[in-house]
Amino acid sequence: MGLQVIWSFVLSLLDAYALVNKKVLHNAVLVSLFVVGDWVTATLSLAAASSSAGITVLYFNDLGHCHFGEECQKYQISVALAFFSWLPISMSSLIMLWLLAAG
Repeated sequence: MGLQVIWSFVLSLLDAYALVNKKVLHNAVLVSLFVVGDWVTATLSLAAASSSAGITVLYFNDLGHCHFGEECQKYQISVALAFFSWLPISMSSLIMLWLLAAG
């Protein structure tokens, strides 16, 4: 997820630069770079959420119940939020693919 934060920050800086200088970022090479970057970060985010869910299943079902109470609930919530955060990331990558196809 750290890569996702860096990727989003760099894209926001690039968007701010384009807005300040009134430039259009519809270059085919640049948009294809955005599509590849978005798909890579979306795939890695889904992989991170899925592996965290696998560890959660291992702790709660295979090794017995968690004995730490509140800490276990926090871990389950963080896994759920990882999947929820993947939804807008995947939507962003689909929109970028649509922009590449439309351009």
